[in-house]
Amino acid sequence: MKKHYRLEITSQAANTISIPNECEIPLPLQKVSFGSKKMDAIIKKQESIKQCISISQGLAHALHIPAHCSALHLFFDHDTLYLGPLVGIFTSGFSSIKVKPIGDRTLNFSKLLSVQNTVGVHAFLFGEQHINWEKTTINGLFYYDGGWKIIEVPFPNVVYDRIPNRKSEKLSRIKTAKNRLQKDYLIPWYNPGFFNKLDIYERLLQESSISDYLPETHSFTSFSTVERMLSNYNHVYIKPKNGSLGKGIFQVIYDKKENNYYVRFNDSTGENRLQKFDSLEKLMNHIFHKKNISNFIIQQGIYLIRSEHKPIDFRIHTNKNKSGQWEVTAIAAKIAGAGSVTTHMNNGGIIKSVAELNDLEIDTKDLQDKLCTASLQISTALEKQLEGIVGEIGFDMGIDRKGRVWLFEANSKPGRSMFKDSSLKKYDLLTRRLSLEYAIYLMEKCIKMPEDIYR
Repeated sequence: MKKHYRLEITSQAANTISIPNECEIPLPLQKVSFGSKKMDAIIKKQESIKQCISISQGLAHALHIPAHCSALHLFFDHDTLYLGPLVGIFTSGFSSIKVKPIGDRTLNFSKLLSVQNTVGVHAFLFGEQHINWEKTTINGLFYYDGGWKIIEVPFPNVVYDRIPNRKSEKLSRIKTAKNRLQKDYLIPWYNPGFFNKLDIYERLLQESSISDYLPETHSFTSFSTVERMLSNYNHVYIKPKNGSLGKGIFQVIYDKKENNYYVRFNDSTGENRLQKFDSLEKLMNHIFHKKNISNFIIQQGIYLIRSEHKPIDFRIHTNKNKSGQWEVTAIAAKIAGAGSVTTHMNNGGIIKSVAELNDLEIDTKDLQDKLCTASLQISTALEKQLEGIVGEIGFDMGIDRKGRVWLFEANSKPGRSMFKDSSLKKYDLLTRRLSLEYAIYLMEKCIKMPEDIYR
């Protein structure tokens, strides 16, 4: 397993770096690199049993290694020793308020950066406005000693994409910076872009190994498709193709006995609504007369297992680890609010750990095993179907009353609101740690086998 070492900046001879004796790094090497910066250096093994990296103050300064950097990994190739990874977290929405430089997301980012020393990476936040293209440096935002500091560093070894929404992602200046860093500087960039629900569904349909997890889903092109699916499943969900947080979702229900149609949704005031119609045509004209139906999908309704007499589904996070393998890092149950069309918290839903579900007909260990198996299979299948480097995915899954697992959505930038629940704190830490840990794998791949990254 790849090991990281404590880093100390010392007053030893200029341009000198000493590495632990136990390191399987052959000498001599003539250069040392940090991020995109590379310098000639005297590189030697330590004579003592110290298990740390010692670097002279002048060399650390020339490489733009921040003084608070305390733990890194070591890599080598040809004549160069690499220190890293230096991880740039690319985002937008910066504020001029020093204590909240990323607005309401500041706390989440400070928590993410708080695990970097235990992982052995050095991470910072930046936006397109922080890049100095002439000097190939970035004025990055670092979090340490309980506060935020701006420090000039080289271009990073790896970039972790945390652009918060589709609107920001489409801005030309953000697209230009992203393309330049990837294409001109060959920096591995993980978790780019947001998923489109229908696109993801159609890509996954090509993977026969996971097709049983997929509910019938179609682009909303005609009312006749809704009618047919209601005849087959009794209820369907109509969702925005690019929606998030459960907004804009409608559940349409057909009561065969009464020959009536119902629609459940969350209105513009945040209230959960249920309306009745005597024909599907009236329902659709009332709900969708001012909406562009081509922006929606129709998905088969599933009769889910219930807790506290309410439907439940599950949020599962998967992350790539430092070996480049998928791991399940979080599972949470989401119980629907009264009268809600979804289990989202903003619609009255509540979060629980699987262990807290004590009124299910299905065994919780069996349930958890099924969800883990499905999410790992789908992560592998989805990765094969997507362009770019995928390092984490958030899945919304359900289990029906017969025990079958269903995939409802996959999210490329899963939210973190569920971790506010005290029972999920261990998952919070694990997902943060692996979000940065994957950069170790990408940096080593980029040095040793770049063809695997830039295929």
